[in-house]
Amino acid sequence: MVNAMPRLSPWSRLQLVERVLAGRPAAHVAAEMGVSRATAYKWLRRFRAEGVAGLQDRSSRPRSSPTRTDPAAEATIVALRRDRRLGPARIAGIVGLPASTVHRVLVRHGMPRLAWLDRPTGEPVRRYERARPGELVHVDVKKIGRLRPGGGWRVLGRDSPEHRRARNASRVGYEYVHCAIDDHTRLAYAEIHPDERADTCAAFLRRAAAWFAEHGVPRIERVMTDNALTYRRSAAWRQALHDLGASPRFTRRYRPQTNGKAERFNRTLLEEWAYARPFTSGQDRADALPTWLHTYNHHRTHTALGGLTPIDRVNNLPGHYS
Repeated sequence: MVNAMPRLSPWSRLQLVERVLAGRPAAHVAAEMGVSRATAYKWLRRFRAEGVAGLQDRSSRPRSSPTRTDPAAEATIVALRRDRRLGPARIAGIVGLPASTVHRVLVRHGMPRLAWLDRPTGEPVRRYERARPGELVHVDVKKIGRLRPGGGWRVLGRDSPEHRRARNASRVGYEYVHCAIDDHTRLAYAEIHPDERADTCAAFLRRAAAWFAEHGVPRIERVMTDNALTYRRSAAWRQALHDLGASPRFTRRYRPQTNGKAERFNRTLLEEWAYARPFTSGQDRADALPTWLHTYNHHRTHTALGGLTPIDRVNNLPGHYS
């Protein structure tokens, strides 16, 4: 492990050494550069022993760790986590070590959190990512209630006469937000439709593929959906996949986590668009969707992308926090 924020860079250390070797007192040079006298003598000593190479960063890891957990015990901890999917407290009781020690061992070996695992199989269902854009696109449909003219209860209030009359009137039904999100880049596309029939879903997929191609994802290789009959048995959906040269992928039954990126996008969609402010009509809400999608793809940073936006990942920019 290397100090993430050293007081002096290798270039500054060389400046310090050169000033001292030119005849200036080490204490004075150290004060000018904001370090202690001991630090100045340390770099001077390393320069005399190793030259310029001695001024480079070194790992702060100790040469030996006599109190580190025995490798056999670490192997047992990892095996218990992998085979039985136990937490640190449960494992600690079995191996006779503190839970904090068990936790450090699990972190050191890169074991995923229990919340990220499918409990029956032990396979990670979170924090996976495809290697390239277009390798896998998640598709899902989110159902949201239609808005009456004048807005819903968020605009009129729960106790307003308009809202009470609306509760006794016929239902206005739902709108269906069809979403597609690229697994690698999180680039997302969405449309609002009055239904989720097979023809509607197939046409949406074709338009989504064209939109992705315009934004730097030239081809969709696989499409993941849930197990709705529209995706399982529809000839129109299969034809759309065939025309795009894509193969279907389905979530495991009763495991919506498999399509987790689409589910998480749906939650963000509701929080930051559908319920972000009161809308006066369904058209008012629909008009706000393209602007929000542009913000999501081009301006909203994503923690899973290292602080990048989806379009930054498409353009292969390095992550800010990696």
